[in-house]
Amino acid sequence: MPALTHRESLTVRALLLGDRLDTGGLERSDMISTTPFAFRIDDHGFAALFRYGVVVLAGLSPVEEDDFLRKLEPRVSGRLGRLEDEVAQVRLDSEKDDHIPPGGTISLREFSSERLLVIADALAKSVALAQHERQVSAVFDVIDPLARDLARDGRLPRRRKAIIQLIGESLLVDHRMAGRVAVEDKPDILWDRPDLERLYARLEDEYELKERGSTLARKIEVVRDTAHALTDLIDTQRSLRLEAAIVLLIVYEVLFAIATKIFG
Repeated sequence: MPALTHRESLTVRALLLGDRLDTGGLERSDMISTTPFAFRIDDHGFAALFRYGVVVLAGLSPVEEDDFLRKLEPRVSGRLGRLEDEVAQVRLDSEKDDHIPPGGTISLREFSSERLLVIADALAKSVALAQHERQVSAVFDVIDPLARDLARDGRLPRRRKAIIQLIGESLLVDHRMAGRVAVEDKPDILWDRPDLERLYARLEDEYELKERGSTLARKIEVVRDTAHALTDLIDTQRSLRLEAAIVLLIVYEVLFAIATKIFG
């Protein structure tokens, strides 16, 4: 795949638009890749669309980006109220190997489509992770006071439905991470270009994709375990109350029978 038009630097921007992005029927002659769906925009731009709701754009002006995103709006489902994005600066350095200093500008030997695909994959996973981290943190904000009340006063939350909703939120994030984003999977382009594995490994380290994915999985597990524990305690408390009510009814019936015999 030929490189983009020569320039000294590029801005690569990943945006999480929603839960899903429909790429059906977008096939075109200048396609670079089908997974993700990637293509050039004129002779200076690049776009990669990921089905889990992320679009990555490179080499476009703000006006071109806005125009492109407007055209994508009908294909986005589960649109987010808050736009999550990740931006990387890339510069051309044809005399050196691909290099990524910590927290710095990405240096590439050339702005080839394959290299941009590798960068797009890493940025897309990073921005999706950021959204899921935010969701799980919000769930922790709900669980923390419940656990604190339980530890301090032994008081259980009254609403079992709210606890079950927390379990649902954690399961939803887990499903999206495992079934859609697949942080552990390498981009398909590496099958054809194994020489770019080092670039991807450096990007993986720079954005801490594996570490963040593992941390997120552990947090989801903690949320599930805590929510299950709370619902079990609530169910046990309700069972004890029910058993106490049954015992009281039996005692009442016995006393009533005795009173009936004594007083006729």
